[in-house]
Amino acid sequence: MKVAILAGGVGSRLSEETAVKPKPLVEIGPYPILWHIMKHYAHFGHDDFVIALGYRGEMIKKFMVDYASLGGDLTVRMRTGEVTQHGNGAPDWRVDLVDTGQETLTGGRILRLAPFLEDGTFMLTWGDGVADVDLARLAEFHKSHGKLATLTAVRPIARFGHLELQGDRVLEFSEKPQT
Repeated sequence: MKVAILAGGVGSRLSEETAVKPKPLVEIGPYPILWHIMKHYAHFGHDDFVIALGYRGEMIKKFMVDYASLGGDLTVRMRTGEVTQHGNGAPDWRVDLVDTGQETLTGGRILRLAPFLEDGTFMLTWGDGVADVDLARLAEFHKSHGKLATLTAVRPIARFGHLELQGDRVLEFSEKPQT
């Protein structure tokens, strides 16, 4: 089953990082968010990816090419420029990198991926969608219900406490409730 990844947004909430790189390339440890997402899907046997590019998409292309070609040991013939890889160690993934346009919205990006999605059944995530979802159980759940789509989501804990007011009287205070 193909895995589609939406990696074209500007990432304004991380503007200190995304002014110079797309959000999927923001690092968690030594590797970018996108790599962590792909490793998670590959752990469950999904190693055929199609990535919708937009904002600074050329940087994601460069990361993929460099990751594939520079991993492991190399021999370089300086006179000819011939490069031989030894024990690359890169994962055996197929990655289609599709320019979907810088201003394209989510639905348009998915539509532009359609020619790469083959039989129509695919998984979809955002380029910052790091999660610990059991993807085998998720796919099983989806197939067992016969629906068009299955969505996973989180209900994050709020950043701030919540006050329930009646006039100038506090009725309830919740310390960082789940939204």
